[in-house]
Amino acid sequence: MQRTRLNTLVDIAGARLELLFSNPWRRLALSLISILLGFFMGSAIVTTVGQDAVWDVPAAAIVFILTEFTSRFVYSRRTRQQIDLLPVRRSLTVDVLNLFKIGLTYSLYLEAFKLGS
Repeated sequence: MQRTRLNTLVDIAGARLELLFSNPWRRLALSLISILLGFFMGSAIVTTVGQDAVWDVPAAAIVFILTEFTSRFVYSRRTRQQIDLLPVRRSLTVDVLNLFKIGLTYSLYLEAFKLGS
């Protein structure tokens, strides 16, 4: 890709965010925020879509497809270090995306248990 000012700015901003969240406590806080945001989004999706019965099936299909593509993206990434069984640290964005998906899925399971009882 051609190096433009915008491309350089985005790369520098991403590198600075990676550096900012390299601290374990900040990374843990961001992970917790990501899980809770996924939990909130799951609850919000269920309550807003559940009001009108027309959108139940399409919303469930969209959420299912997004979670499956997220799982495929996160868990199919194999680098040379993983093949050699060396410890490797995943990217911050991949971790945040995966934890958001986990919070969303947990929220949907919890809502299903509430409706079932």
